[in-house]
Amino acid sequence: MASFNHANYTARDTGSSPAAAATPTLGVGPLPLDGREFRRQGRQVIDFIADYYDHIDEYPVRPAVAPGFLARQLPDTAPSWPEPDALASALRDVRDLILPGVTHWQSPRHFAHFAATASNVGALGEALAAGLNINPFTWAASPAATELETVVTDWLGKALHLPEQLLFCGGGGGTLLGTSCEAMLCTIVAARDRKLAEVGGEERMGDLVVYCSDQTHFSFKKAAHVAGIRRANCRVIPTCRESGFTLSPAALQAAVRADEAAGRVPLFLCATVGTTPTAAVDPLRELCAAVAGHGVWVHVDAAYAGAACICPEFSHIAAGAEAVDSFSTNPHKWLLANMDCCALWVRRPPALVAALGTDDDVILKDAAASAVVDYKDWQVALSRRFRALKLWLVLRCHGVEGLRGFVRAHVRMAVAFEAMVRADPRFEVPVPARFGLVCFRLLPADDGTAEATTNELNRRLLEAVNETGRAYMSCAVVGGMYVLRCAIGNSLTEERHVREAWSVVQEQADSVLTPAGAGVAPAARSKGRTIEDARRMETSVHEKWRSPPRTAYHVIRSYALAFLLGK
Repeated sequence: MASFNHANYTARDTGSSPAAAATPTLGVGPLPLDGREFRRQGRQVIDFIADYYDHIDEYPVRPAVAPGFLARQLPDTAPSWPEPDALASALRDVRDLILPGVTHWQSPRHFAHFAATASNVGALGEALAAGLNINPFTWAASPAATELETVVTDWLGKALHLPEQLLFCGGGGGTLLGTSCEAMLCTIVAARDRKLAEVGGEERMGDLVVYCSDQTHFSFKKAAHVAGIRRANCRVIPTCRESGFTLSPAALQAAVRADEAAGRVPLFLCATVGTTPTAAVDPLRELCAAVAGHGVWVHVDAAYAGAACICPEFSHIAAGAEAVDSFSTNPHKWLLANMDCCALWVRRPPALVAALGTDDDVILKDAAASAVVDYKDWQVALSRRFRALKLWLVLRCHGVEGLRGFVRAHVRMAVAFEAMVRADPRFEVPVPARFGLVCFRLLPADDGTAEATTNELNRRLLEAVNETGRAYMSCAVVGGMYVLRCAIGNSLTEERHVREAWSVVQEQADSVLTPAGAGVAPAARSKGRTIEDARRMETSVHEKWRSPPRTAYHVIRSYALAFLLGK
């Protein structure tokens, strides 16, 4: 940023230089918490973030760096003493050393993964929670934090049209965790302990079986393994293109019956609403019917697409959820609640408490508050963050209708991108666009080309697209097909970014389809050119940060001054 070059940067907006301001000390260093310094330093950080967002569109989405690049530029040991105005110096290093090696997840050209959406109030909610810095592991440890979480999870559940049975108001309840993997682990452990109590105790642990499809996120297998389920007892049921890569109720039922016939114990099903490869939606009602009577805990992983339920036109994707045991979604993916925030609802909270509760520590227990929620008993860890404050602020400041508009805008962009792909006869869309995700692939000129060759062609195309720095996409392999994934969902993405991304794909398709002539193959020529382009983009944006005039304040500053800094 321009002002980083001036000695009075840290005094900007304060009216005094840092040298003139006497900093109280505690022992041999500055006070770790001091309102005046916090206000001054807070402005530095807010300005830094705002200027970053002013320029983010100009960065190559992925950095052109090699492993070890940062370690070589930093000292081997931490400083013994802070330098004068250490925060301003550290921010310069963030700008000059760290940002050049960052994949810019908030870039409007980032289409590789399901988004980690950001918002002004989401970021400021994180800052507010960090500033309060409470640890609400029990109701007594911070009553307002616990009660806000019970309120906000019901708010969100109602906004997503979830069945009342999953909400506090209907006998269930919700909590806020960090990730979907945590939600899976907690619910598997709850299901495990409940089932072992029914079938004869821990000696039957090796007989427990869990079920998923070949499209289920890999974190489910990880969670099952951590919970003690044998790797051989994880049934991965194949899907097919004809069914849209959804989990077949008939195949699930057959697998459950086969395990019971062999003396094993069916335990847990993970159904998915919005799979990672293609955003497929498993048929919840039919899957619940397939395992009815077998005592199987049904969990719905709606990490990505669960957010779409906020729109009435998409609420049908959770049809049948009234019969499930638990449901989770990540508001940080598509509902503007900055990382991290996973909402988990369970139909029978006592099952979680029975498996994860700790009653033997008198320090943590409040005998006068026996009827309250102690969220330490709903998760693996004891300590926890005040995530409810952030989510509450997002819902307060955007409203349900605002969030619906946000989701719908990305769906419209995905429809437009899919139309552009279908209009080019060189490409195909093997599965219809779902929500904000479009899967597509380039077809070879020869119809008789082997699938492996087509897959390699698309691998080269993806590599070429990403090396431009002007777009970042990812891939999936479904039904033996290697497809490119364009996941639209970032807060800053506009239609022009989607059109430009498609132009990049078309340009690179021209390159990879051109027969290799004399000398270097097209992909190699493209690689050399695009890496240099990315480096030029990065150099350019850093020069703009260093050179006046300063950019206009981002909207985030108006929130910050009124909301975070108290002025």
